[in-house]
Amino acid sequence: MGIDPNFRTARQVVEEHEGHKVYGPVEAPKTLGIHGTIVGVDFDICNADGSCITACPVNVFQWFDTPGHPVSEKKADPINEQACIFCMACVNVCPVAAIDVKPP
Repeated sequence: MGIDPNFRTARQVVEEHEGHKVYGPVEAPKTLGIHGTIVGVDFDICNADGSCITACPVNVFQWFDTPGHPVSEKKADPINEQACIFCMACVNVCPVAAIDVKPP
């Protein structure tokens, strides 16, 4: 199914993590929400494939451990989303469509 492209308006910001917003709901470890606003990553469907980390030319992502999550125990966290150049490489390579990129 992929990330909801309307998450920025359809979901509420419930916390901040590593300098970016987290859109809920969040009920760790099973439900982790969507991390980031410019580069949103749905932590609940991210399967830690790593292709976005490899594809990104400006190092937007970093691994974040999520022990106990049913899909994968690490996620590609958009900790450097401000560096995004909107090339869409991460969106194009994500096998589960967990990433949505939108300029501010």
